[in-house]
Amino acid sequence: MTEPVPRREPEADPQTEAAPESGSELDSEVAALRERWVGEAFDLSTFDIDGEKMVAWATAAGETDPRFIDPTHDDFQAHPNFTTHCLSGRVLPEDFPQIGGPRGIDGGKAVEIHQPIRAGDRLRASTTIADVYTKTGRSGTMIFIVQRMSFVNQRDEAVATVDWRMIRSP
Repeated sequence: MTEPVPRREPEADPQTEAAPESGSELDSEVAALRERWVGEAFDLSTFDIDGEKMVAWATAAGETDPRFIDPTHDDFQAHPNFTTHCLSGRVLPEDFPQIGGPRGIDGGKAVEIHQPIRAGDRLRASTTIADVYTKTGRSGTMIFIVQRMSFVNQRDEAVATVDWRMIRSP
């Protein structure tokens, strides 16, 4: 019979312990950025939606639903994450202050679909800063900047909203 392995308490993570306290200089800087920039529109873009590109995107994503890969289907529409390839001309506002490192990494995307995007649609996208915040984890404190693109079609109907998260280290 084997002896049970004694249970060990997890060790403290020194990076987490060294995280900035509430009210720190970084927290103040992030709060000021949030106050100044959240909701500020800084780029407008237009995208003409092509059926062949819709099929290519859906196929590359491994989609098999005919609504997304068959242009002759009665309900042919863009794949739900199609708008993530529509990039604005700027990632951040021209005069957005440098915070954290000079480069950021992609922290993921969130897509909200309001109604189907169809071949032939002309989309207009307004880009804003949706949020700026810090988060502390095993790698320490990171700065998150959320860029939001809100898409409307040629009838001014909301079709999609995409949030991109950029992560920077302080």
